[in-house]
Amino acid sequence: MREATVTPNGDRIRWVELPGAGPARLYLHGLGATSPVYFAAAAAHPLLTGRRSLLLDLLGFGISDRPADFGYSLEEHADAVAAALNEAGLAGVEVVGHSMGGAVAIVLAHRHPRLVSSLLLVDSNLDPAPPVPRPGSSAIATHTEEEFLADGWRRTEHRVGPFWWSTMRLAGREALYRSAVHLARATVPTMRELLLGLDVPRTFLYPQADGEPAGADRLRAAGVELVAIPECGHNIMIDNPQAFAGAAAAALARRPVTA
Repeated sequence: MREATVTPNGDRIRWVELPGAGPARLYLHGLGATSPVYFAAAAAHPLLTGRRSLLLDLLGFGISDRPADFGYSLEEHADAVAAALNEAGLAGVEVVGHSMGGAVAIVLAHRHPRLVSSLLLVDSNLDPAPPVPRPGSSAIATHTEEEFLADGWRRTEHRVGPFWWSTMRLAGREALYRSAVHLARATVPTMRELLLGLDVPRTFLYPQADGEPAGADRLRAAGVELVAIPECGHNIMIDNPQAFAGAAAAALARRPVTA
């Protein structure tokens, strides 16, 4: 395990690192998750090994510190990740981001372009949450922070189920709530608009059963490659690791993906 101090108060981001060649590859988890759990099998897949790989936990989650005085906006998450990459002496990193981690990856590439050479977004958030709450960020965001810290987090445990809760319970409660609120609100401009304006190679993986993401034609016109992954849900790299590894390897090698 490695770590880097990322705030003036000395709060630390931690990651599990797999040795290999450059450019380095950074894995960013979703809300309430942790990269060593969600990405370990993918990073160790024969199609994806051989690169220096950082399975990093965002501030407030997993093995990283959980400061109660941090804002946990997507911008603050991205700046904290940038501080960790700078302390590790890295630049031009390939970033793989799942769900909220993909949103953070987009903001990271926008705010710190020197640090990012390509983006692989795994069913990532691009827009504000829909009006009907879902079990994750949008449902958490229906609470006030006071309500959530008092007992809203207990209702979240029942909504998300045992698999998600197994890592979500590791998160700081302030981190979980504030990250969910900012993710549901989205950035201004939105993550989608930021993504459209980036000039690095960008690939978006999505579950085939869900159909193409909203605004697919506009994403393609901006150079974002859209790749459908069969036999999976939102957790693509866990549900279908073989298909994920094949698509990820092709995208990160900047070659066309064949079905």
